[in-house]
Amino acid sequence: MKTINELQDEVIEEFSDFDDWMDKYQLLIDLGNEQAPLAPEYKTDENLIEGCQSRVWLQADLVDGKVVFQAESDALIVKGIIALLIKVVSGHTPGEILDSDLYFIDRIGLKEHLSPTRSNGLLAMVKQMRMYALAFKAKTEEK
Repeated sequence: MKTINELQDEVIEEFSDFDDWMDKYQLLIDLGNEQAPLAPEYKTDENLIEGCQSRVWLQADLVDGKVVFQAESDALIVKGIIALLIKVVSGHTPGEILDSDLYFIDRIGLKEHLSPTRSNGLLAMVKQMRMYALAFKAKTEEK
């Protein structure tokens, strides 16, 4: 299993192949489209991320001590962004997720190429993923 940082470096590498932002957006859209659709029972109001302009559902489950994320969005670019986040943090322990510094977002230039509302949405997604990790961490420590 690769570490979060190894996965981030892979993403940075993938994006550095393109100079043009139109190509990078296309890569994001492709990533979003490759993602398996979210099961209808997870498309609930509780799973909607607050602070996103488009609708984003995020489902988190603890499987064998690791947090597994699934998500979907009704906006193509946003779907790609959440697919990237999932690629990097899903399948890691709550502690690893909480300790991670998601530097790839800045490194691929995502923040400055998103509209302010999308940028806020991105931060909301990261925050929500960390909240789930925190909740699972607290639960496992109780036992």
